[in-house]
Amino acid sequence: MQPGLQCLGYRALRVALGTALCLAISFALDLSIPVVAPVFAVFLLATQNRPLSLKASLVFAIVVALTTGSGLLLVPVLRYYPIAGVLLIGLTLFFAFRYGLRGGNNLVATFLVAGLTMISAAGTADFQLAMTVVGALVKGLLLAILVSAFSHCVFPEPVSERPKPPHRIMSDDHATLIALRAALVVMPAWLLAMSDPASYMPIIMKSVSLGRQSCGTSARGAARELLGSTLFGGLLAILFWFSLRLFVNIWMFFLWMLLFGLLVGRKLYRISQTRYTPGFWLNSLVTMIILLGQSVQDSVAGKDVYSAFAVRMGLFLAVTVYACLMLQLFEQRSRTR
Repeated sequence: MQPGLQCLGYRALRVALGTALCLAISFALDLSIPVVAPVFAVFLLATQNRPLSLKASLVFAIVVALTTGSGLLLVPVLRYYPIAGVLLIGLTLFFAFRYGLRGGNNLVATFLVAGLTMISAAGTADFQLAMTVVGALVKGLLLAILVSAFSHCVFPEPVSERPKPPHRIMSDDHATLIALRAALVVMPAWLLAMSDPASYMPIIMKSVSLGRQSCGTSARGAARELLGSTLFGGLLAILFWFSLRLFVNIWMFFLWMLLFGLLVGRKLYRISQTRYTPGFWLNSLVTMIILLGQSVQDSVAGKDVYSAFAVRMGLFLAVTVYACLMLQLFEQRSRTR
C-alpha cells in the first residue's frame, strides 16, 4: 500500500474504531444522553490527525467549565426576562461561531454552541434536567477524548506525515456574516426545544451540526450538501437498525458501527472516489448516530420506534430546509450589496 493511501486508511480506521467504541461504551454504561460521546468523537477524530496534547485537554476542561457555567447562569435570565435571554443566547452563539471562523479551535467553538444551547434549553424546564445534561456533556467529552487517544495508539499517524495545516482564517467582514448565518441556523431548533427539552434535544444536536456545516457550504450547493447528507444519514440509520435487529447485543452494536464507520470513512477521506465533500459524509455520519441512538432509546423505553423515527426525521428535514433558506437569503443579500 502506498504511504499516502496507508495514512488515509489509518484515519478512516481511527474514525470508525473511535465512534464504535464510544457508542458501545455509552450504551453499555447507560449514559443519560449516549449519543453525545460518539458525536464528539466523530468531530474530534475527523478534524485532528494527532491526539490531543495535555495543554489542549486542559483547554477543553476550561471550555467545559465555561460552557456549563454560562448555560446555568443564563437559565434565570431566560425564565424571568425571556426576550433578553434569547438575545443573549443568540449573541453568544454568534461570537462562538465567529471565534472558530477567525482562526480559533473549531472543536472548542462546536462544544460551546452545543453546551450552551442544550444546557440553557434544559434549565428553563427543570434545573435537575440541566444538571443531567451537564453530566452527559462532561462524561461524553471525557469519553471521546480517552477513546480518541486510544484510537491514535492503535492506528498511529505515520511519523513522516505532517500535522494537519491550520484552517484558513476568514476576513473580519466575511466571518461576521457567516457567523450570523450559522447562529440563525441554530436558533429556531433551540427555541423549539425550549417547549420540551427532553424530546427535542436531538434536534439541537442536529442544528449544531448544520450550523457548523453551513460555515463551509455555499448557497449554490446547499440543497445537495445539507439536505442530501440529512437524507443519506437517515437512510444509513434505517439500514443500521434493521441490521442490528438480526442479533441484538452490545457486541453486534459495536461491530455494525465499526462497519458503517469504515464505509463512511472511506468516502470521508476519499479512499473511495466520490463527488461529495468531506462535510457531506461527516454530517451524514453524525445524523445517523443521532437518529440511531434515539431509536435505540425509544425501543428500550417501549415507545413506537417507527412513528418516533418518522417524526424526528421530519423535524430534521424541516431544520435542514430552514438552514438552506438561510444560506440562500444571505447569498442573495450579499449579491445585492
